[in-house]
Amino acid sequence: QLQLVESGGGLVQAGNSLRLSCTASGRTFSDFAMGWFRQALGKEREFVAAITRAGSITRYGDSVKGRFTISRDNAKNTVSLQMNSLKLEDTGVYYCAATSAPPRYALSTIREEYLHWGQGTPVTVSS
Repeated sequence: QLQLVESGGGLVQAGNSLRLSCTASGRTFSDFAMGWFRQALGKEREFVAAITRAGSITRYGDSVKGRFTISRDNAKNTVSLQMNSLKLEDTGVYYCAATSAPPRYALSTIREEYLHWGQGTPVTVSS
């Protein structure tokens, strides 16, 4: 069973940066494409960013494109999300997720394809 643990969330002022990390254990990390999702209060969980198994291809949700960067270190079993120029609407609980569904050199933006989830880390952006 793949276990995922997020860290790095917290309270930050709008315009500032925050870096989230997710550490995996229990399975071979490089077997999984990874993603970050977020859920604001009263809203559905939405796609934020994804990365292929080797880390060569990334994709972002429209609302974070140009501000967030996803990366991974397979040697350390970690995936990170660097969040810059944070906005009030970035507030929510951020979840790390893993999927083995995509082909070898692909990623997924589809929430239902992710079978492994962390517990989430809250991010609050204040004015």
